[in-house]
Amino acid sequence: MRTLSGNAIREMFLAFFESKDHTRVHSSSLVPHNDPTLLFTNAGMNQFKDVFLGLEKRPYTRATTAQKCVRAGGKHNDLENVGFTRRHHTFFEMLGNFSFGDYFKKEAIAYAWELVTSPDWFALDKDKLYVTIFKGENGVDRDAEAYQFWLDVGVPKERIFEIGMKDNFWQMGDTGPCGPCSEIFYDMGLEASETGKDLPFGEDEARYVEIWNLVFMQFDRSADGVLTPLPKPCVDTGAGLERLTAVLQGKLSNFETDLFVPLIAKATELTGTKLQEGAAKTDASLRIIADHARAATLLISDGVHPANEGRGYVLRKILRRAIRHGRLLGQEKPFMDQMVFAVRDKMQDAYPELKDSADRVAKVVKAEEKQFARVMETGLENLEKQFAPYVAAKKKSDAIRLSGEKIRRLEAAGKKETEEYKSEFDFLQRTIREFSEQESVDDDLSGLHEPRFPGGKAFHLYETYGLPIDFMLDAARDAEIGLDMPGFERARAEEQARARASWKGGSKATASPVYRELPKTIFEGYRQLESTHCEALALVKDGLGAQEVKAGESAEVVLDHTSFYADSGGQVGDHGWLYSEDGNVVVADVLGCTKPVQGIFAHKIIAKQTIVLGDKLNTVVDPAFRSATIRNHTGTHLLHAALRETLGTHVKQAGSLNDPHHLRFDFSHFTAVADEELQDIEDLINKNVLANTQVVTLEDVPIDVAVNEYHAMALFGEKYGDKVRVVKIGDFSTELCGGTHAAATGEIGLVKLLGENSVSSGVRRVEAVTGTGALAEFRRDFAVSKVAEKIAGWNKMLSPADALLEKISLQEEELKRLRRELDEARMKSAAGRVSNAAAEAIEVSGVKVLAQRVDALDRGQVRTLVDNLRGKLGSGVVVLGGVQEDGKVSLIVGVTKDLTSRVQAGKIVGLLAQKVGGSGGGRPDMAEAGGKDASQLDAALASAPEVVQSLLG
Repeated sequence: MRTLSGNAIREMFLAFFESKDHTRVHSSSLVPHNDPTLLFTNAGMNQFKDVFLGLEKRPYTRATTAQKCVRAGGKHNDLENVGFTRRHHTFFEMLGNFSFGDYFKKEAIAYAWELVTSPDWFALDKDKLYVTIFKGENGVDRDAEAYQFWLDVGVPKERIFEIGMKDNFWQMGDTGPCGPCSEIFYDMGLEASETGKDLPFGEDEARYVEIWNLVFMQFDRSADGVLTPLPKPCVDTGAGLERLTAVLQGKLSNFETDLFVPLIAKATELTGTKLQEGAAKTDASLRIIADHARAATLLISDGVHPANEGRGYVLRKILRRAIRHGRLLGQEKPFMDQMVFAVRDKMQDAYPELKDSADRVAKVVKAEEKQFARVMETGLENLEKQFAPYVAAKKKSDAIRLSGEKIRRLEAAGKKETEEYKSEFDFLQRTIREFSEQESVDDDLSGLHEPRFPGGKAFHLYETYGLPIDFMLDAARDAEIGLDMPGFERARAEEQARARASWKGGSKATASPVYRELPKTIFEGYRQLESTHCEALALVKDGLGAQEVKAGESAEVVLDHTSFYADSGGQVGDHGWLYSEDGNVVVADVLGCTKPVQGIFAHKIIAKQTIVLGDKLNTVVDPAFRSATIRNHTGTHLLHAALRETLGTHVKQAGSLNDPHHLRFDFSHFTAVADEELQDIEDLINKNVLANTQVVTLEDVPIDVAVNEYHAMALFGEKYGDKVRVVKIGDFSTELCGGTHAAATGEIGLVKLLGENSVSSGVRRVEAVTGTGALAEFRRDFAVSKVAEKIAGWNKMLSPADALLEKISLQEEELKRLRRELDEARMKSAAGRVSNAAAEAIEVSGVKVLAQRVDALDRGQVRTLVDNLRGKLGSGVVVLGGVQEDGKVSLIVGVTKDLTSRVQAGKIVGLLAQKVGGSGGGRPDMAEAGGKDASQLDAALASAPEVVQSLLG
């Protein structure tokens, strides 16, 4: 066995398959391209999924990759296990080789065995290797072919094991490509066993480690479960780099390999701790920090930002889990941003994009660390508030228990008729009543059992604020209350089920035969708006192939060549017409053009004449539609470049839309763009528009030349082949783009930015118009300025907008003054009405109760009146109610301090609020409520003495 570094293993794997005529394909983004079924890229085959499904064609039939993968959310979620096992990771690299209808089982097995055992390659000991095949199950035959091919390469039959469908049969979804698997396992030796027993293969997962899985896609599963042999079987294999490295470096744990050791060393330095054998918690925390730093760095580099939903939410959980483990090690200051650079240094050779993105990623991480520190502070405050009623209930529960024990002792001593017994019995009854009537009572507080903090609430704090469950358990223990752990686990399981459901998407069906067997459409629209003699290769109605489309019917038409651009790269498909071959008759209106299969253009039509399969047609693109779209698309290139020049090179496209009416551009940025910055961006764009710079398009440029020599920007979410199209606008903008563009920037006319807003955490959006759209916007603004001039009056020293703002500001000050005077008048009037109200108080059980109606006052004014009236009463209860300007009822109750042990404001206002269709609560001496039924306010106020009487007992 050769000892190789992790980087060397990756390179050797790829080089081996290149020697077998495979094309080395760079890892795709961790954000799956156009695939709603996946949260993150989680396997090497993800970027080839459309190829396997027949939706896309590539210029090669053999490929090899080292694919970035994340499993930390949705269906595939290893997050909670990471750090506590030898082999679980959030981020990992999947090495693979793929055959798209080229070679099959024989070659795949021979390649795998040669790579792992040959002295020229990995040179693993054959005596430590085991392989598995599919044994045949559920009506699917045993994989006898794979069995024979393993024998042919020299694997002894006693080392070939037959496994069932659960582990050795793979399928992409409920329908679609599927087939048997063969796996290669390595015996790590008895020291790797977690049982300490010398168990055979198949009975000790810790000892026998799967290092490679070979998937043979040979069937297509239909919706009714029938398996049909694929006309061109495919191969998809996956070997985890981290596991292979552990095996080749003789390490029991992936975390002991050189892929992780430098990162763990950096984590120990940043947290001020040491990796200690046997210090399980410390070691686990350092492993978690190292693993999560890799995941966070690569995810942010690929365009994911912390957020409260979707991918951003999972990233936030990963980051906060790492930060929390740093805190467990005593590091409360930001440190994860420094881990980003350690990841860059370790992985930049394999993923050179990290060289450029590390600074940006570190800023995002540091911002999240600071926000989490604030969240933790808020979370602790929320925990204390939510614990409060349970702590109070615990005290009452203890008082009930102790009082009950005392009563039983008095009864046992024959002192049931004594004053001591009666006093204790009264206290017990009153405490039980208060316990049962306590505000915010729920099932966890009702009855006389020990109160427990609900698991659902604990999970909410865990999810919302990132408060560790261990921390909450300690806090509950300190407060001497229980914490409902089964309820917490139920809530967590429900959330995980929701996450899986929200990301299970729908499995992509294999492409309809109507599209799959068609040749690629020749696109002629870069240089012309019309194409002639185009043959109708397919007519599709309601997803099914048709022989003809009649007048008035909607359908899709696929032609052998066309001038229509199809939806791609943020640019919408063209509109226009299909003409008869002689060019005299419009046979269909074209309302868009899409690519149902890569390379196939489908024209969305409403037929005006009957179209028959095989007809020859002419395509005519609406020139106004195309020109307007071109202006916006070219404007997007200028906007992207201007954003990077003004805000910084961290700005990367995160989505776009270019249609005839406007352009929309999403980009990575941490904060809102200031108005002054937007002005600078707009000025810079229009400077380049007025320069009338030529827009140069370079065709069939090798991808490496485009990126490394032309420094072209690759766009978010786009797939690129070996040859690309480069669009250059002078020295200002260079991008990879397959869209249509103006010949020179002057054709855009003018670009007007409409505004900027947030799309999600770390992603901003700018919208703009060009050409006639910009003219319409300027006309609208001019009309508004004329109105402003009329309202504000002409002022040569100020623009109409500034003059209007000045006038509005003066009017607002006048309104504030008038409101203050009105409030003072209302307050004075109300105070006058209730000045002698103290004399009207009603006495119940020795307590004065004053209830009055005071309308048209805000809550602050009513609270002031309550305080004044409590002072006048000296001792008693004040109830004030009124109807607000919005028609809703407001009730405020005040109880003087000397009476709060007998009657509480919160209980009074709660009972009164029920009478006006509302609810409320508050402190024992002051409480508020709202209600909807103003017609019952007088009745509610009149009942105040009765309510107080009922509470006094």
